[in-house]
Amino acid sequence: MRDPIAFFLTWATYGTWLPGDGRGWIQYEHGWKIPQPPLELECKARQEEESCLLLPVERKLVEAQLAETCRYRNWTLHAANCRTNHVHVVVSAPATKAKKVRVDLKAYATRKLKQASKQPKRENWWAERGSIRWVWDQDSLTQVIYYTKDAQDKS
Repeated sequence: MRDPIAFFLTWATYGTWLPGDGRGWIQYEHGWKIPQPPLELECKARQEEESCLLLPVERKLVEAQLAETCRYRNWTLHAANCRTNHVHVVVSAPATKAKKVRVDLKAYATRKLKQASKQPKRENWWAERGSIRWVWDQDSLTQVIYYTKDAQDKS
Protein backbone atom coordinates (compact mmCIF):
# COMPACT_ATOMS: atom_id res chain seq x y z
CA MET A 1 0.00 0.00 0.00
CA ARG A 2 1.31 3.44 -0.87
CA ASP A 3 1.82 6.26 1.61
CA PRO A 4 -0.45 9.31 1.67
CA ILE A 5 0.94 12.41 -0.02
CA ALA A 6 0.04 14.56 3.00
CA PHE A 7 -1.81 14.71 6.30
CA PHE A 8 -4.62 17.12 7.12
CA LEU A 9 -4.37 17.65 10.87
CA THR A 10 -6.78 19.52 13.11
CA TRP A 11 -6.76 19.97 16.86
CA ALA A 12 -8.75 22.14 19.23
CA THR A 13 -7.52 24.33 22.02
CA TYR A 14 -8.02 23.07 25.56
CA GLY A 15 -11.62 22.96 26.72
CA THR A 16 -13.23 24.35 23.57
CA TRP A 17 -14.71 21.11 22.21
CA LEU A 18 -15.56 18.83 25.09
CA PRO A 19 -17.20 15.41 25.09
CA GLY A 20 -20.95 16.02 24.90
CA ASP A 21 -20.53 19.33 23.02
CA GLY A 22 -23.70 20.83 21.57
CA ARG A 23 -22.21 20.70 18.05
CA GLY A 24 -21.70 16.96 18.38
CA TRP A 25 -18.34 15.46 19.25
CA ILE A 26 -15.90 12.66 18.44
CA GLN A 27 -15.45 9.87 20.96
CA TYR A 28 -11.96 8.39 20.74
CA GLU A 29 -12.05 5.17 18.69
CA HIS A 30 -15.86 5.29 18.51
CA GLY A 31 -16.56 8.15 16.10
CA TRP A 32 -19.16 10.89 15.91
CA LYS A 33 -21.61 11.31 18.79
CA ILE A 34 -24.69 13.47 19.19
CA PRO A 35 -24.73 16.28 21.76
CA GLN A 36 -25.01 15.20 25.39
CA PRO A 37 -25.37 18.36 27.51
CA PRO A 38 -24.99 16.60 30.90
CA LEU A 39 -21.70 15.05 29.76
CA GLU A 40 -20.44 18.41 28.50
CA LEU A 41 -21.26 20.04 31.87
CA GLU A 42 -19.48 17.24 33.73
CA CYS A 43 -16.37 17.58 31.55
CA LYS A 44 -16.42 21.37 31.96
CA ALA A 45 -16.53 20.98 35.74
CA ARG A 46 -13.50 18.65 35.64
CA GLN A 47 -11.31 21.01 33.61
CA GLU A 48 -8.00 21.83 35.27
CA GLU A 49 -7.95 25.34 33.75
CA GLU A 50 -10.27 27.68 31.92
CA SER A 51 -10.80 26.95 28.23
CA CYS A 52 -7.98 28.26 26.05
CA LEU A 53 -8.72 30.93 23.47
CA LEU A 54 -5.68 32.10 21.57
CA LEU A 55 -4.98 35.78 21.10
CA PRO A 56 -3.94 37.06 17.65
CA VAL A 57 -0.28 37.32 18.73
CA GLU A 58 -0.40 33.73 20.05
CA ARG A 59 -1.91 32.51 16.80
CA LYS A 60 1.00 34.06 14.88
CA LEU A 61 3.47 32.42 17.29
CA VAL A 62 1.87 29.04 16.67
CA GLU A 63 1.91 29.43 12.89
CA ALA A 64 5.58 30.50 12.94
CA GLN A 65 6.47 27.55 15.16
CA LEU A 66 4.61 25.10 12.91
CA ALA A 67 6.67 26.34 9.95
CA GLU A 68 9.91 26.13 11.95
CA THR A 69 9.18 22.59 13.14
CA CYS A 70 8.41 21.47 9.60
CA ARG A 71 11.65 22.98 8.31
CA TYR A 72 13.63 21.31 11.08
CA ARG A 73 12.02 17.92 10.42
CA ASN A 74 12.29 18.28 6.61
CA TRP A 75 8.53 18.10 6.27
CA THR A 76 6.65 20.13 3.68
CA LEU A 77 4.17 22.54 5.22
CA HIS A 78 1.49 23.17 2.60
CA ALA A 79 -0.79 25.27 4.80
CA ALA A 80 -1.35 26.19 8.43
CA ASN A 81 -4.11 28.23 10.00
CA CYS A 82 -4.21 28.80 13.73
CA ARG A 83 -7.62 30.02 14.83
CA THR A 84 -8.84 31.25 18.21
CA ASN A 85 -9.95 27.76 19.25
CA HIS A 86 -8.35 25.30 16.81
CA VAL A 87 -5.53 24.70 14.36
CA HIS A 88 -5.48 23.23 10.84
CA VAL A 89 -2.25 21.99 9.28
CA VAL A 90 -1.61 20.35 5.90
CA VAL A 91 1.80 18.71 5.87
CA SER A 92 3.74 16.12 3.90
CA ALA A 93 6.02 14.05 6.11
CA PRO A 94 7.34 11.04 4.17
CA ALA A 95 8.13 7.93 6.21
CA THR A 96 6.65 9.51 9.35
CA LYS A 97 3.54 8.37 11.19
CA ALA A 98 0.73 10.93 11.25
CA LYS A 99 0.42 10.77 15.04
CA LYS A 100 4.11 11.63 15.44
CA VAL A 101 3.67 14.63 13.17
CA ARG A 102 0.69 15.85 15.19
CA VAL A 103 2.41 15.22 18.54
CA ASP A 104 5.58 17.04 17.45
CA LEU A 105 3.72 20.03 16.03
CA LYS A 106 1.60 20.40 19.18
CA ALA A 107 4.59 19.96 21.50
CA TYR A 108 6.76 22.57 19.82
CA ALA A 109 3.83 25.00 19.57
CA THR A 110 3.18 24.50 23.30
CA ARG A 111 6.81 25.20 24.13
CA LYS A 112 6.75 28.40 22.06
CA LEU A 113 3.51 29.55 23.70
CA LYS A 114 4.88 28.90 27.20
CA GLN A 115 7.99 30.95 26.36
CA ALA A 116 6.35 33.92 24.68
CA SER A 117 2.66 34.07 25.54
CA LYS A 118 0.72 36.47 27.70
CA GLN A 119 -0.47 33.32 29.52
CA PRO A 120 2.87 31.84 30.68
CA LYS A 121 1.34 29.96 33.63
CA ARG A 122 -1.09 28.04 31.44
CA GLU A 123 -0.35 24.32 31.34
CA ASN A 124 -3.10 23.09 29.02
CA TRP A 125 -3.08 24.64 25.57
CA TRP A 126 -4.57 21.87 23.40
CA ALA A 127 -7.18 19.16 23.47
CA GLU A 128 -5.73 15.72 24.11
CA ARG A 129 -5.70 14.42 20.55
CA GLY A 130 -7.11 15.79 17.32
CA SER A 131 -8.17 14.78 13.84
CA ILE A 132 -5.90 13.11 11.31
CA ARG A 133 -7.02 12.75 7.71
CA TRP A 134 -4.85 11.13 5.10
CA VAL A 135 -4.55 12.91 1.75
CA TRP A 136 -4.07 10.48 -1.13
CA ASP A 137 -4.13 12.55 -4.32
CA GLN A 138 -3.39 16.00 -5.71
CA ASP A 139 -7.05 17.02 -6.01
CA SER A 140 -7.65 16.24 -2.33
CA LEU A 141 -4.47 18.09 -1.39
CA THR A 142 -5.65 21.16 -3.30
CA GLN A 143 -9.02 21.00 -1.50
CA VAL A 144 -7.60 20.75 2.03
CA ILE A 145 -5.09 23.52 1.33
CA TYR A 146 -7.93 25.75 0.10
CA TYR A 147 -10.04 24.86 3.14
CA THR A 148 -7.16 25.59 5.52
CA LYS A 149 -6.05 28.86 3.92
CA ASP A 150 -9.25 30.38 2.56
CA ALA A 151 -12.47 28.67 3.65
CA GLN A 152 -12.24 29.33 7.40
CA ASP A 153 -13.82 32.76 7.21
CA LYS A 154 -16.51 31.90 4.69
CA SER A 155 -19.99 31.02 5.89
